[in-house]
Formats: sequence, structure tokens, C-alpha cells
Amino acid sequence: MQAIYQNAFTNSMSYFNYLLLIDEKIAHDASTGHEQNQMLADFTKLNRTRMKRLDKTQQILPELENVTKQINQKQVWLVLTESWCGDAAQNIPVLQKLAEMNPLIDLRLVLRDDNDELMQKYLTNGGKSIPKLIAVSADLKKELFTWGPRPAAAQVEVKRLLDENGGFNDKVKEGVQIWYNNDKGISMQNEMIELLKNAAK
Repeated sequence: MQAIYQNAFTNSMSYFNYLLLIDEKIAHDASTGHEQNQMLADFTKLNRTRMKRLDKTQQILPELENVTKQINQKQVWLVLTESWCGDAAQNIPVLQKLAEMNPLIDLRLVLRDDNDELMQKYLTNGGKSIPKLIAVSADLKKELFTWGPRPAAAQVEVKRLLDENGGFNDKVKEGVQIWYNNDKGISMQNEMIELLKNAAK
């Protein structure tokens, strides 16, 4: 796995450079990823607006801030993502805020379609669901914990919406967004609290 982590790290980028890449794609009415179509380009624009808003407004729970600041050894947080992914747009700004709280966290964004070797090791129910956070030791030898692609409560809501609507459509998309707006990042942060506490044991 170390070689896979190393390859992904070599191909990775900072949050700042990820945003620059997204802005560049928007300027060309495109998205990241190997598949290109108008829907993915439109999702990319929408997600960039959401990320901009969350970068300014997202609040971090005091308990999560506390456990984040207690990390005392360097960790590399590899996050598989693409610009069109709505769940990534909602959750990666939280991870960036945590990384800003502790210089020992090195947050690196990894494009899913360009890093299939890593993605294949972290499938969700056989699918390439993103975002997927893989926290590894500084030497890239040991997996510390993983998270993703969305909070458990959101997963339940997505399943309910899919069953209710007979598959993915605009109503599902709208319902997921309403869930995230109401949750305000709390579910994901509570899951991160537990992961960080367990990783510290």
C-alpha cells in the first residue's frame, strides 16, 4: 500500500490549488474527471459556490477543534474527490478547516479518475463513491483511519430519497441539499471526533 499512497501523494494538490483547478475548469465550462458533459460542468459551478460559502461560514464544533489540536504526530490526509461531486463540496471545506487548526495535518486532494489504483482499494459497496478520506502516517506506511463518502445519517436520507423517487433525479438532488443545509456539517464533525479519538488510542 505504501507505493499506492506514495503515487497518490505525488499526484495530489493542496486545497488552495484544488480550488484554482476548479476555477480553471469553470472558465472552460468543464469539470475535473475523465467524463465530460454539461451536467458535470454545471455541478462544478454550483459546488464552487457552495465551497466558497462554507469556507466563510462553516463552524467547527469545540470538541472537534479540541481533538484536532491534540494530534501530536504528522498525518497525511489523502482525499479522493472530483469537482462535480456534491458530497465533496459539502465535506472537504470542513477537512480544510481542521487542517488549518493543526500544522501536523497535511490535507492533500487526489482526483479520483487520475488515481484509480487508490480508489480501487477504497470502494464503498463496490462503487467509486467520493469523497473518501484516507488518513495515513507521515511515512505513508500505515493507514490511520478512513471516512466517507458522506455522513451515515446522510446515507440513510439518500437511500430514502432514491427509494421514494425510483432512482436519482432532481428531487433526490434537492433533498440531499436540504439535508446538508439543515445539518450544517454537524453529523460529519461528530463522526470525525470519534475517528480522531480512536486513532489516538
